Amino acid sequence: MRHLSFKTKSANESIVKRDWYVVDATNQTLGRMTSRIASILRGKNKTYYTPHFDCGDYVIVTNSGKALLTGNKMEDKDYITYSGHPGGQKHESAKELVGRRPNLMIERAVKGMLPKNRMGRQMYTKLFVYESSEHPHSAQQPKELKF
Repeated sequence: MRHLSFKTKSANESIVKRDWYVVDATNQTLGRMTSRIASILRGKNKTYYTPHFDCGDYVIVTNSGKALLTGNKMEDKDYITYSGHPGGQKHESAKELVGRRPNLMIERAVKGMLPKNRMGRQMYTKLFVYESSEHPHSAQQPKELKF
């Protein structure tokens, strides 16, 4: 009788293959889109996903200002910043934020879904968000990602 042995391989630099994906944010719901992006940045779409190793892919988001918020969130959703000084708390609605910096809404949503440690900060560097449909990463030959 033969003894079967199954060994789980932990991801490392020699195993991991990082791909590039491009996402068009036009008419995409913000939360659904960003949760899928965060999952790809973490590497959860890979068969060799390992929680303690960054095995995620690169993601390029285009047309960031055209992402949708459902209901009355465009007027009701507040983005709060605090400088640490007395009276340094600022409130800004989602509508004002999209008018001023459309990329920031997607960046904040994805960053909030990543781990809060060194590895999460390293994963976040693989996200590229652009306001227009053009991006400077055509040399990486990114694949279109449909949701």
